[in-house]
Amino acid sequence: MKAGVLLDRDGTINEQMGYINHISRFVMLPDAAPAIKLLNDHNIPVAVVTNQSGLARGYFPEELLDQVHDKMHKSLAEVAAHVDGVFICPHHPEAKEEKYRADCNCRKPKTGLFDQASDALDLDLHRSYMVGDRWSDLKAAVQCGAVPVLVLTGYGAGDFEYIGPTQDVQPAYVAGNLTEAVEWIIADMAK
Repeated sequence: MKAGVLLDRDGTINEQMGYINHISRFVMLPDAAPAIKLLNDHNIPVAVVTNQSGLARGYFPEELLDQVHDKMHKSLAEVAAHVDGVFICPHHPEAKEEKYRADCNCRKPKTGLFDQASDALDLDLHRSYMVGDRWSDLKAAVQCGAVPVLVLTGYGAGDFEYIGPTQDVQPAYVAGNLTEAVEWIIADMAK
């Protein structure tokens, strides 16, 4: 099993715009693709783990989620970067769509998405890192044994200032953006 990096999507890879309910609302953060390429260049597996309750709430169809991820993959490919897997939680306990109505084990801060990524990519979660902009990302990381890293993009700055001080779980590192997070992770892995 190998160490990997798990990335939240909205606010970490792309601009945080609430629900991405139209393809035009998916806008990659400028440093995201180069940061992911840096992980690729170091042969570090990369997985996206993302809650997508907008699907459950009926805000957008599955086809749009597929289009968004196709756009993400194409944007990454433009700089010869890639992610090794995308793992989605489409559930919500109060979902409009019955097939997604569930109190599942994959909605962060629960760890089901991490387990899926670990199984699919042969990751040792205790040697892996989770990068996200929400405390739910950090809590999930700690629960599965991964190193929690907070980025100040998306909701990160507000979460850091207003939510973080009251939390038991704290990030191992706080980065201004994904590039800073990746540079720290690569250096930390080399220790």
